[in-house]
Amino acid sequence: MTDAADLRRRTAELLATHPPKTTDRLDFLRARFDAGLAWVHFPEGLGGLDAPRSLQAVVDAELAAAGAPDNTPSRIGIGLGMAAPTLLRYGTEEQKQRFLRPLWTGEEVWCQLFSEPGAGSDLAALATRAVRDEDGDGDWIVDGQKVWTSSAHLARWAILVARTDPAVPKHRGLTYFLCDMTDPGVEVRPLRQITGEAEFNEVFLSGVEIPDAHRVGAVGDGWQVARTTLMNERVAIGGARSAREGGMIGVAAAAWRDRPELRTHDLHQRLLTLWAEAEVARLTGERLRQQLSPTLNSVRAGGAPTGQPGPEGSGMKLAFARLAQQISGWEVEFLGEDGLTYDDWTLRRPEGVDFTGREAGYRYLRAKGNSIEGGTSEVLLNIVAERVLGLPPEPRTDKDVAWKDLPR
Repeated sequence: MTDAADLRRRTAELLATHPPKTTDRLDFLRARFDAGLAWVHFPEGLGGLDAPRSLQAVVDAELAAAGAPDNTPSRIGIGLGMAAPTLLRYGTEEQKQRFLRPLWTGEEVWCQLFSEPGAGSDLAALATRAVRDEDGDGDWIVDGQKVWTSSAHLARWAILVARTDPAVPKHRGLTYFLCDMTDPGVEVRPLRQITGEAEFNEVFLSGVEIPDAHRVGAVGDGWQVARTTLMNERVAIGGARSAREGGMIGVAAAAWRDRPELRTHDLHQRLLTLWAEAEVARLTGERLRQQLSPTLNSVRAGGAPTGQPGPEGSGMKLAFARLAQQISGWEVEFLGEDGLTYDDWTLRRPEGVDFTGREAGYRYLRAKGNSIEGGTSEVLLNIVAERVLGLPPEPRTDKDVAWKDLPR
């Protein structure tokens, strides 16, 4: 059983054979993955050691103290938080060996081709079609449109859900694929946001050929696979690891300390409340991550493996969205005129979201999207109500109707 002492020994060996000061960044990240120190809770040979997830902090602390390079989660967050756990759960051994290493090192960026103009909150209603090429080698031809695709302009690969059987109810006729974003027929167009940027995009798929070897899970089981992605997405968004007073609450607290002339009793009380709620959310996220530690045996077993996120991640994502909007609103109000200094409306196409290194005005505007992306707050409230609290679900008249017969 791998313990903290063993991880410190392994980390010391990595640092000795690949000194951070003289080793190329990419070479170091590759060596770290091969040593099982990328994500220690993953299986051996796939960047991990089949160890408890909580021990990752031991490795991270040792490497940070040595000045070792790290990957860039803001750029590859979709790959790390969504594609990787899905591939671990449902991917073939060939898919895991091919994709996990360059995904973790950042050599290949991923995006998510899920939402569509007519299928956002009701994702299972999606219309993008994947048809088997029976006259050829059995691969798939995909046509459709996806929207709100973060990092599509940077991505080499995408996780894609498409409809393969329109004659069955909407949740049962879907299949999950890996799409090469450089293939012919893939067109990425920017979407301007309230910030003026185009951090996400719309993607058009016209006759895109996807090998059957890039199908994840069985034909028709796409919804089950996609649920794993979505639940991990909500944990990645709402339960991301941070230090005490990290993230946006840290920026707000720093502004309070730096600008004593702007302080009022009311703003002080509100900041204290937000600080306490942010700390509760941080600690709750830490507890949640410690429960999500799949082992090699559980992943190999059939059914839902231990360590897979459940509906509780929806609660974490709800808390994150609410806090981000309330904290950014507090900051703008506290700073007054200085809180409205964001004035760059050029159509930039950034590599990711930066909630701490930009202006207060940017944070205020960008946080508006937190209650939409990764599942709208309204949908997540229903999930928490039904699957956490056990309340009766709302009537769903389309549940057993073939997708082709649904009004659109």
